[in-house]
Amino acid sequence: MKLFHAPTSPYVRKVMVIAHETGQLADLQLHFSGTTPIAGDPDLQTANPLGKIPALVLDDGSCLFDSRVICEYLAARAGDSTLFPPPGPQRWEALSRQALGDGLLDAALLARYEWLMRLEERRSPEWRAAQLRKVELALNSIEALIPTMGDEVTIGTITLGCALGYLDFRFPELAWRTNRPAAERWFAAFDARPSMVATRPRDRAVSTDDSSSTQR
Repeated sequence: MKLFHAPTSPYVRKVMVIAHETGQLADLQLHFSGTTPIAGDPDLQTANPLGKIPALVLDDGSCLFDSRVICEYLAARAGDSTLFPPPGPQRWEALSRQALGDGLLDAALLARYEWLMRLEERRSPEWRAAQLRKVELALNSIEALIPTMGDEVTIGTITLGCALGYLDFRFPELAWRTNRPAAERWFAAFDARPSMVATRPRDRAVSTDDSSSTQR
């Protein structure tokens, strides 16, 4: 299987964490895609008409996207029923937590995109502030959720972990841990999992490989 990826994309990280957790890392052939909202990647667009990463090309030539679909496919392929629980309350909780983490990332990436890709005279501080307000509200929700999560490892907690890790990576100035002791403790433990350590982004250089309109 060929995975179109960029190493600093938090959505790609979700997929890589699932691959680690299910023992499928060796089955993935990583293909770097430098797609941006302005300059697309022709190879990626051939596989995924939306031109977004991650995209997973299967052995039969078909392509799966976005990260939510790829993650569930890999879990099913491995016969795992814990990352995506069967229908019932636990599944809806896991999927809702995934949606919360993805929503936080969507807002953070839009805020980053506003400053990174737009000409200075076209930037909107109000738009960026509105996106970062969504991030703050999502963080407050995560803080409230922590007592209900325990030590579970599902697509929900993986997504939340990747979202918090992305804030550390691209938005250290937000100091998201302030007044969120439960989230801070939970993340410290969860981020120490081998799958999280192995996929932690390390390139702090400004780049476009995690711009919002080229991934999901």
